[in-house]
Amino acid sequence: MKIFADSALSFISERPDTHVRERAWSSFSSLGLPTPTDEVWRYAPLSDLDVDQFSVSSSPKIAADSPFAAQLVETSGYVVRIVDGFLTSSDDSLPGVKVSSVHDSSSLSGTSDLEHYESDSFALLNVALAPATTVVEIAEGTTVDRPIVILYSANGSSSFSRTHIRLGRSSSATIVEYFEGGHDALVVPLSEYEVADNASLQLVTYQRLDTTAWHVARTTGLLRRDARLRQSVLGMGAHYDRSRNDAEFLDVGGENELRTTFLGTGNQVHDFRTHQFHKAARTRSTLLSKGAVADESRSVYTGLIEIEKGAKRTDARQTNHNLLLSAHAHADSVPNLDIRENDVMCAHASSVGPLDELQRWYLESRGVTPKDAERLMIQGFFYEMLATLPGELADLVESDVTSALAKLQVVAS
Repeated sequence: MKIFADSALSFISERPDTHVRERAWSSFSSLGLPTPTDEVWRYAPLSDLDVDQFSVSSSPKIAADSPFAAQLVETSGYVVRIVDGFLTSSDDSLPGVKVSSVHDSSSLSGTSDLEHYESDSFALLNVALAPATTVVEIAEGTTVDRPIVILYSANGSSSFSRTHIRLGRSSSATIVEYFEGGHDALVVPLSEYEVADNASLQLVTYQRLDTTAWHVARTTGLLRRDARLRQSVLGMGAHYDRSRNDAEFLDVGGENELRTTFLGTGNQVHDFRTHQFHKAARTRSTLLSKGAVADESRSVYTGLIEIEKGAKRTDARQTNHNLLLSAHAHADSVPNLDIRENDVMCAHASSVGPLDELQRWYLESRGVTPKDAERLMIQGFFYEMLATLPGELADLVESDVTSALAKLQVVAS
C-alpha cells in the first residue's frame, strides 16, 4: 500500500487540519482494509482490490458534464458541483439555501467523525482524505420548490467527498445526488442528513459511475420529532458498488421511506446494506429493495431493523426482491430484526428468482415477441421504484434505465 499511502500522507500534510487527518489515517492503518473473513464484508470481492493502483490528488480534475448531467442541471433549481471531493461551484441565488465548504471533523450525530466511524475502514479513509465537508443548509421554514442537484464527478484516481445536508425546522426540499466518472477510480463518499422537527427531505442518489470504479458509500439520516425522510438510492455503475444507508430515529414521530434499486451486468457486484435504528416511540420505517442481476453479476442485500427498548408503537418493515436474468447471476438476501420492545409492529420479506414464466407466456399469447415480453416485465419490476421519483427526474432516470435494459441479454435459468 506504499504508493497510495505516500500520496495520502502528502495530501494530509498540505491540509489546514492536518492533526485530525493524521489521527484518522492512524486509525485506518491500525484497522486495515476489511477482508472477506469480516462478516459485514464476506460477500465483497476484496481480493480484487489493490489500493496502490490509486493515488490522492491535491486538486480537482475538471471535465465537461456528461449529456445526462447536463439534462439533470436543466431540471434543477440550484446546482452544487463537487469534483474529486472538492466543492468547485454552487449557486447563491436561492433564498433560504446556503452552501459552504468547511474543515470540520464533527459528525451531525454530535460526536467526532473519528468516534462515530471508528470501526469503518473506508469511512476513516474519507475522514482523512476528503478535501473538506460540503454543507448544504435549508433555513427554518423554507420550502424549496425545485430540486437541488449535487453533481459529484470523479475524474481523478480517487474521490473522497463528504457532505452534510441540514434541514431546519418545518423546512422542505428535494435534493438529487448524481455520481458520474470514476474510470479506474476509488470513490468513497460519506454523507449525513439531519432533518429537524417537522421538516421533510426527499433525497435521490443516482450512482452511474464507470464500470471499472470501486464505489464504497455510506449515508446516515438523523430524524428529529415528526421529521420525514423519503430516500431513493439507485445503483447502475461501478465494478463494486457498496452502499450502506442508515437512519436513526431520535424523537417521536419520525418517518423514513427508503427504496434501493440496482441493475447488475457483466461481473458487477452490488452490495446494499441498510440499518433502521428506532430509538424513539411512534416512529415508522418502510424499506423496499429491488434489483436485477444479469450475465455473471452478483447482488447482496443485508438489512437490519433495530428497535431500542422504549421505542413503543414503532412500525418497521423491510422487503427485498431480486430478479435473476441469467443462470450465472447470483443474489443473496439477509434481512435481520433486532427488537428490544414488545409493543411494536415489524415485518420482513425477501425473494430471489427468475422472470415469471406464466407472465411471459401471457404477454407472448397476446402477440408480444419474447424479447419485448422480457423487456416489459423487467421495466415493470423497476417501475415501482422509479414512480416515486420527482417529475422530470423520473423521466430522465426511466429513459436511462430503459436504455440499459435494452442492452441486456436475458438467459433463462
